[in-house]
Amino acid sequence: MQIPKKIWSEKVEDKYIISVDMGGTKMLASVLNSQKGIISKAKISTDLDKTPNDYVKDIASLVKTVVDDVGLSQTQIVSVCLGVPGSVNPYTGHIGIAPNLGIKNFNVKNSLEKILPYKVLIENDVNLGALGIKHFGVGKDAKNLLAVFIGTGIGGGVIINGELYRGSNFVAGEIGHMLVDKNGPKCGCGRKGCFEALASRTAIVNNIIKDVKKNKKKSLLEKQIKANERIKSRALLNAVQKGDKVVINRMKEAAQITGQVLSSIQNLMNFDMIVLGGGVIEALGKFYIPLIKDEFYKHALEDSSKNLKIVQSKLGDDAAIFGGIALTKEFLGVDV
Repeated sequence: MQIPKKIWSEKVEDKYIISVDMGGTKMLASVLNSQKGIISKAKISTDLDKTPNDYVKDIASLVKTVVDDVGLSQTQIVSVCLGVPGSVNPYTGHIGIAPNLGIKNFNVKNSLEKILPYKVLIENDVNLGALGIKHFGVGKDAKNLLAVFIGTGIGGGVIINGELYRGSNFVAGEIGHMLVDKNGPKCGCGRKGCFEALASRTAIVNNIIKDVKKNKKKSLLEKQIKANERIKSRALLNAVQKGDKVVINRMKEAAQITGQVLSSIQNLMNFDMIVLGGGVIEALGKFYIPLIKDEFYKHALEDSSKNLKIVQSKLGDDAAIFGGIALTKEFLGVDV
């Protein structure tokens, strides 16, 4: 995709980064810079039975594929930026834990730099998304911004005074694990009643399945549920558009919880922009965001929410990819 005029002061035409999204379903590598946007992509399915060192080999192979595809020289690649779904130390390159990948206590930066001729940077994938939104998306003019991604789980990235806030142990922004109901359903983190255990797509779908199987309610998703098929955001959208009361009620319930949680965060932090993204928002934003806003403004302090903008991200999955450009500027001081 093409992006707006470059924000950095120095114009550089022929330098690129490679952003790698280390997802639990697929690994995606993209070559890009701030003038031309993304010029090449390649992906492979993620094999969750592999070891961390196997992942390193896969990433190196992906990087070689996208570089060869566009015929770039080694000197044109400034960095390889990894977006990791887990806890990371971006200064050492150490992954604390990435549960969806089965990685624990592994220095991916050191391992990759042994077999790649490029500088390797790593960051939490949601933080990269927040950086992308801030520097290349709807958040360009925001000073204090919260990026919220609602999909399989719920993640947050925090921008304070124009800079990413990582916290003392690099885990700031984990809003999906804020306590909402101490007697609520068990979360993937092992605790009960977390925000994402109540309002993520996973939580919404689990409640719909319960309504259909246990409570014998009628839904357009019955066929998929009986076949144990994965229910994605697009399926939820289709059900909403066709007036499926079970799906609409569960979506409304999750939107109310989301509005309440975000209002509490806003009362604490006083952001000037909240950006909503992720699979649920991409598919159902027109239906879902007004519901979130309605609940939000019932609970947010008037002074805290004055002049606040609650908007949808327009970068989609590319937010984290473009975040690599900002990460490269931060750690290497290089404009691309």
